[in-house]
Amino acid sequence: MLALIAGTGDLPPALLARLPQRPLICALQGFTPQITPDITFRIEHLGTFLADLAARGITDICMAGAVKRPAIDPRQIDVATKPLVAKLQEAMGKGDDGTLRGVIAILENAGFNIVAAHELAPDLLPAPGILAGLVSPQIRLDAVLGEQTIAAMGRADIGQACIVQQGRVIAREDTQGTDAMIARFAPDDDPLWGAVDAMGGLLGSAAEWLSGADGIPVDARGAVLFKAPKPGQDRRADLPVIGPQTARGAVAAGLAGIVVEAGGVIVLNPDQISDILRQAGCCFWVRPKGGA
Repeated sequence: MLALIAGTGDLPPALLARLPQRPLICALQGFTPQITPDITFRIEHLGTFLADLAARGITDICMAGAVKRPAIDPRQIDVATKPLVAKLQEAMGKGDDGTLRGVIAILENAGFNIVAAHELAPDLLPAPGILAGLVSPQIRLDAVLGEQTIAAMGRADIGQACIVQQGRVIAREDTQGTDAMIARFAPDDDPLWGAVDAMGGLLGSAAEWLSGADGIPVDARGAVLFKAPKPGQDRRADLPVIGPQTARGAVAAGLAGIVVEAGGVIVLNPDQISDILRQAGCCFWVRPKGGA
């Protein structure tokens, strides 16, 4: 039997729609998914939660959707979770990737098999190819720089996307995510990003790498969004994801296109993404790793 630990974002409902049978849907408290969970658990009750899954006959676990590292309240830790605390704290001290690896190890040690979302629904990873528009020589060069940049960012565990313009990296993804990064370049009066701005300052202040010498944000027209997984990432969870909202944001910001690493980025509604970008004269390239 399968349990789906669902985070936020569009991936959990997209995955659920592809499964032949409804799994047991679980959610970590504080990260409400777009689908209705059967169980909501606290990180301080992880041991009890895993025992409950075993008692229900769960053998496989899939983690899909966004979840940030939760704070642990020592007062809330129950008896079944106390043996796991040291491992959890050690993992959380190693960044997002280390936390993910640590949690996966805890789940495996408890006897569960971890299944990737794209193993359950292979169509979430599109085949390599140019799905919209034309890939110019400059876009190909910028994609090479994008791949190198993500490799460097991955070693520092700081993101899975960047924006490259004419051989220059003008933005790197941070904890706010890809859409927030792109939104910095959209016109202030663009209604597309009104909802993002209303969510409480998601974008934060301008970082040095996002500004020119005088502090004015760089114009992103003609730039390329490049997205790929971190080097050596455990691909059973936390693969980067793009959807139609990302494509709309890219168009609003004046980007020339989106390039994602084949086999490493989950693409939701690829036909819709392709249509959005094609109509705007932008490209959508699912690029093999190391491709030119």
